[in-house]
Amino acid sequence: MGFTAVLVLPILVVIAAGVYYLYTEITRLMSKSAVRNKVVVITDAVSGMGKECSRVFHAGGARVILCGKSWEKLEALYDTLNSAADPSVTFTPKLVVLDFSDIDAIPDVTKEILECYGCVDVLISNTSMKVKAPVQNVSLEMDKRIMDTNYFGPITLTKGLLPSMISRRSGQLVLVNSIQGRLGVPFRTAYAASKHAAQAFFDCLRAEVEEFDISVSTISPTFIRSHHQQPEPRNAEKSTWKFFFRKFAHGVHPEEVANEVLRTVNRKKKEVLMANPIPRAALYIRSFLPGLFFAVVAAGVKDVPLVEEDTQ
Repeated sequence: MGFTAVLVLPILVVIAAGVYYLYTEITRLMSKSAVRNKVVVITDAVSGMGKECSRVFHAGGARVILCGKSWEKLEALYDTLNSAADPSVTFTPKLVVLDFSDIDAIPDVTKEILECYGCVDVLISNTSMKVKAPVQNVSLEMDKRIMDTNYFGPITLTKGLLPSMISRRSGQLVLVNSIQGRLGVPFRTAYAASKHAAQAFFDCLRAEVEEFDISVSTISPTFIRSHHQQPEPRNAEKSTWKFFFRKFAHGVHPEEVANEVLRTVNRKKKEVLMANPIPRAALYIRSFLPGLFFAVVAAGVKDVPLVEEDTQ
């Protein structure tokens, strides 16, 4: 009996692996077919995650409208997508210059987006401006810049496109946010506040537009690392804070997030958390044992010398 079990177990493992592989492949193909011919707007398309989203949705046959601050970078992305795709099954991307920090220009940009195809089926709000510093080192001007880029910009575009979706009783709004929209950490006051605000806006909006058959999805990764960034080697001398929370176990790759965005659009998931065990545990501890959470966070806080800006 024991010998039979030894033989059967590897076979079961192989079968399970095969079934899982087939399931993922079928899901991937179905996701691509689900976005074919749909008009998909991707903001900050020239970022690492934006490029991966552009590639995935363009290859899936979507009519993508790529938005970004730099026309030159948009043209480079345009050339890359066209050179890698089969023109018989893809649409030529449309390019629109969009800078979320320039709120006054967004209404005109919204009109330009709608003029591309007359409607928008999916809006993927992907943009992020970060700053890391003690709160007393961050100017009010910087706080406002971050709120414009991470909150006021995306919601202004969303509000501009929403009437068209409501009139058609169809559409999907996808926010690529951050786990810090649900869990604030030290030295990220302005960034976490902007992400909390965006999370709350889309959570409220979800309930409001359900009657119009418009779905609202939020995707919250720990953080999105660059294509070539490798995790730093462990150092036992690092503080408890850095060990448990520094970049939340090195984040996720842009390709992983892009594929999750595609699955989310296909399945119309309401909320997705892309996180390793440590940040997931931190969320639960924050909810059920807040005293413990704040004590652990406070114990690891060290002075941060200078303001560091990062745009994604």
